[in-house]
Amino acid sequence: MLFAHDTEHSLISAAALVNTAGREGELLPDVAALNNYFDRHAYTGRHECDDAELQAVRDLRPRLRRIWYAEPPEVVAVVNSLLLEHRALPQLIQHDDQPYHLHAVPRDAPLATRMAVEAAMAIADLVRMGELSRLRICEYPDCDNVVVDLSRNRSRRFCDSGCGNRAAVTAYRARRAAGRP
Repeated sequence: MLFAHDTEHSLISAAALVNTAGREGELLPDVAALNNYFDRHAYTGRHECDDAELQAVRDLRPRLRRIWYAEPPEVVAVVNSLLLEHRALPQLIQHDDQPYHLHAVPRDAPLATRMAVEAAMAIADLVRMGELSRLRICEYPDCDNVVVDLSRNRSRRFCDSGCGNRAAVTAYRARRAAGRP
């Protein structure tokens, strides 16, 4: 583990959220899809399960996507804006058999608020540690998915949508066509 468990979890969840609106189309088409996302990323606390909440979560995605494309001063501005807007007040919390971690808004805050603040807090950790280079765009041609590289050697190049496999197959076919094993 390179970062605190809640930082890694929030980074992975934020990238997954951003990638729900990409080249593959809308991956949060309805409340059921949001429920699946909520469960898959082990969110806790308030969850309204309605169209208003779904829209609020969708509206968060472009703000988070900006972080992956921005230079450090703009990243800091986005993070500070999210924290200020949602009146974040970090506190150490322990719940659901999880070790102590930071929550900066109450568990009964709206889901989109919790997502925004958790992502902002995790990105703030990257800024403080000089690790913004771990936020990348997938290197596969025509893929604009975002990537969080949590590998020790900073070698992750592709998103989770199968781009790494497609790149490997393309390279293999190119080697075969060139007559190399």
